[in-house]
Amino acid sequence: MKARLILADGTHFEGLSLGAMGTAIGEVVFNTAMTGYQEILTDPSYHFQMVVMTYPQIGNYGVNPQDFESRRIYASGFIIREYSPVVSHWQANKSLNDYLINYGIVGISEIDTRALTRHLRDHGAQMGIITTSDEPREILLERLETGPKLVGRDLVKEITADAYYQWPLDEESKRNQAQSFKVAVYDFGVKLSILRALYEHGCELRVFPAQTSPQEVLDWNPDGIFLSNGPGDPEPVEYAVDTVRHLLGKIPIFGICLGHQILGLALGGKTVKLKFGHRGANHPVKHLTTGSVEITCQNHGFIVDAESLPQDKVEVTHINLNDGTLEGFRHKSLPAFSVQYHPESAPGPRDSRYLFEQFVKEMQ
Repeated sequence: MKARLILADGTHFEGLSLGAMGTAIGEVVFNTAMTGYQEILTDPSYHFQMVVMTYPQIGNYGVNPQDFESRRIYASGFIIREYSPVVSHWQANKSLNDYLINYGIVGISEIDTRALTRHLRDHGAQMGIITTSDEPREILLERLETGPKLVGRDLVKEITADAYYQWPLDEESKRNQAQSFKVAVYDFGVKLSILRALYEHGCELRVFPAQTSPQEVLDWNPDGIFLSNGPGDPEPVEYAVDTVRHLLGKIPIFGICLGHQILGLALGGKTVKLKFGHRGANHPVKHLTTGSVEITCQNHGFIVDAESLPQDKVEVTHINLNDGTLEGFRHKSLPAFSVQYHPESAPGPRDSRYLFEQFVKEMQ
């Protein structure tokens, strides 16, 4: 069946339907990873976004039960060049197309994703609509104009946990290793790979909803606070910024992605939206302390403005080698640090896993 992709600026692509039939709206962004579409689709940071995969053939290894990053698909749409109906992987239990249908996710294939990516790079990420309907283009554009927007909207409230929970969720999955540190995880859209990485580093985890008061977390008497990844614009998440201000100096804090941005805002910094963001598994980042270069996994459309941070209190630790933007910082006197990228590496290289060890040392 035919499908259409229409961007807010009127750019129009026609292709074939992938996944569910219907209409989907979201911010159209591109990801340069060659693999990992299952992790990308289930990453809560992609809530309200339609992902363009720049790698040309997608779906050839299907979907398996091991590589989910959350309980469902969070991306609002999926855009690819060529869909592979043939699935070949020993762990796969269904095709990508069936998986998208199961969660009602509308996608499109057989479009020129190279041209689309170049357009997004030149004109910026923007709202778009995928549809299998035959509604007139003018009506679809009007729906984009009057529909929901990304900037200024608190997406965290839409996806955070309803109540706190211990992780792992079941006793059978717990290992026989001693968990040395209690870590309170603020769930702004946390990925399962992050929870696994913290647990593997000896952390007993309790995951709290984003709006949990600092006192409720402190009453649990944790050894550290983790600020998770999450979707959208960090500035509307004011309650989390206020919470982090209250927690600073009381307990070690480690932030990733949106958690990094919230920590930056709590320290007096400002955030800005990138033209088309950083999304992929091949972004070079320089660790200024050691001089080493890490190849990192990234997914964000906003950054902390390095110049806005108080220079007498904050030390920049990592920068992006593609565009020089801030990728990490730490407080000079308090036990608090964060990075913009994803050291849990799902999908992506494991160059940055040392950051979890650094967090453990802070708690020690």
